[in-house]
Amino acid sequence: MMDFSAIPAALPGLWDGMQLTLQLLVLGVIGGVVLGTLLAMMRLAHNKLLSGLATAYVNYFRSIPLLLVITWFYFAVPFVLRWITGEDTPVGAFSSCLVAFVMFEAAYFSEIVRAGIQAVPKGQMSAAQALGMNYAQTMRLIILPQAFRKMTPLLLQQSIILFQDTSLVYTVGLMDFLNAARSRGDIIGQPHEFLIFAGLVYFIISFAASQLVKRLQKRLAV
Repeated sequence: MMDFSAIPAALPGLWDGMQLTLQLLVLGVIGGVVLGTLLAMMRLAHNKLLSGLATAYVNYFRSIPLLLVITWFYFAVPFVLRWITGEDTPVGAFSSCLVAFVMFEAAYFSEIVRAGIQAVPKGQMSAAQALGMNYAQTMRLIILPQAFRKMTPLLLQQSIILFQDTSLVYTVGLMDFLNAARSRGDIIGQPHEFLIFAGLVYFIISFAASQLVKRLQKRLAV
């Protein structure tokens, strides 16, 4: 017989885990979009070296599992910092996971951004250049604002996927929402109840966010 009576008393601790999950999500999305935008512009550049490097980066990170990336960066980030500084620099699990999320999600965000840029009519670029704008001004003032309007629903949808993927940080012992629920359930001997509750929370948040994205997509399509 399932007993969920212990969950209300555990909510403060679970909320702490959810705060960590949301921090990873927000910072991961911001970093991923920024790096993804740079990668997208590199892929669209006429310079074959820049385009080739960006393409290789995107193809590589889209071909390996996120769990592997998290594990790699958990061990690699301290090693790289030691190689650069010559000192043992302590790096927490949060920082290494954040780097992994940014690097991994940037590959997916870059494809979304690239598609958004390509969806803008080419005449916009020509018109901006006719007005005397250089490439950087054209992208910043003309192309990217239109592109981001078109791709906002896809960016948000990828963010929902990232929210679900944050649960993978349990592999490095980071106490996110799922790990907090699992640990609390193990402590009081009710692991099934707490895992079911955690799954319900993930479902509610992801489903509600998906419905909002659909409504936004309809509004932007008008």
